[in-house]
This record gives sequence, C-alpha cells and structure tokens, in this order.
Amino acid sequence: MPKHGKKYREVAKLVDKKKNYSIEEALDLVKKTSYTKFDGTVELHILLGIDPKKGDQNVRGTISLPKGTGKNVKVLVFAEGEKAEQAKQAGADFVGSDDLIDKINNEGWTDFDVAIASPEVMRKIGRLGKVLGPRGLMPSPKAGTVTDDVAQAVKEFKAGKVEVRNDRTGNIHIPIGKVSFDKMDLQENLISALEQLMKMKPENSKGKFIRKAAIAATMGPGINIDLSTLSLTSVA
Repeated sequence: MPKHGKKYREVAKLVDKKKNYSIEEALDLVKKTSYTKFDGTVELHILLGIDPKKGDQNVRGTISLPKGTGKNVKVLVFAEGEKAEQAKQAGADFVGSDDLIDKINNEGWTDFDVAIASPEVMRKIGRLGKVLGPRGLMPSPKAGTVTDDVAQAVKEFKAGKVEVRNDRTGNIHIPIGKVSFDKMDLQENLISALEQLMKMKPENSKGKFIRKAAIAATMGPGINIDLSTLSLTSVA
C-alpha cells in the first residue's frame, strides 16, 4: 500500500528533494504542488541548531506576520470585570472566567486557536494544564498570552501574530499564509518570520541556529529553501 495518494505522488514529481530552491522558485512550486480542494496553508518548517532536551535551549515565543495568516483565528480570553469587557470590544470570540474553565475542564472543550489570560485569573486556570498544555493552548507570559493588556493581545493575534515553539526533535513550524496569497505577500511573511526567529536564539545554542528550512502546502511535499538566497546574515 503506497504511503501517499496518487495526487501527492503526481505533484511530488515536480520537486527535486536533493535541491535547495531560491525563495522565488520555492514559492512558485508550493503553489503548483497544492492539490487540496480547499485553500491550503503554506507552512514553514525549520530545523534549529538546538538541543531540545535542554530546557535552556528551547525556543518559544510569538511572531507577527505582516500579511497575516489568512485564517480566522478564534481567540478565547480568561478575564473578569473591566478586562473582560475590553476583550469583548477588541473582538475576542469567547470571554469569561469560571464558566469557560468549567466547560474546558468538564467537557474537554478546545474549539479555539489562542487562549489569553489576565494575570489575576491565572491561579484559577492552573488546573486546565492537562487539557490545554498538550494542545499548546495554555496561556504563558513567554508567549505573550498572559498580559494585563488583553485587548491589545486579542488584536495582535487576530491580525496575524502566531505562537511558535520547537518540538522534541528541534524543529519549529510556522504558518506563513494561504496558497491563495500573492507570492510577494508569502515572501514577506517568510522572511519576516525567519528574522524574528533569529532574535529568539538561546544564548546556549552554539553555531548555526537555522540549519535547514523548507515550505509545504497542506498535505503537499516539502520544498527545501536555499537559505543563502535570503540575505539573512544572522542565519549562519
């Protein structure tokens, strides 16, 4: 039984796995190799020069994409009183405190993309770690999702701010837009994401920080990028 379906195998023929493509060639290919009926996401996959087993080398933070993600981001805010009202006015999809905590804890409900919390309610949501933690939804100061300015956080995540964190193999995955995006918009998001990621390099990470990078459309083949074409002097 083949590992991939017929459509994947057909578009995969367009990609030379041994070649590193310029950003322009890679973006052209990612559009050609997208075969889903829906508007797929273009994701940037990066191998970092870190030891993910060492806590002081793990990378976690947020990246703001200048052209947005193209996705309608569902934002939940844990807040009370005035901050809850500010979150609603800023466009949060779900706002509450004990009611949302009970729904998540009792029903395992996680129909949202980002969870933001005001500092004073963090003591209440600690018990949600088992549900939200594995899904990467637990609010964290490091990710900018625990903040006094919940309204600003809502606006930023709605506008294209994404949380990033490396996985256990030292890779990081960043959505940089939709296949339907203009190529120049995808390019701007890609370069901006790499530049912001470089600023997250841990002090104890030695040598080359961004070792490899590739892009792929949803369910599509990976396309390796020639990092030397990006004029990112700090990649080395």
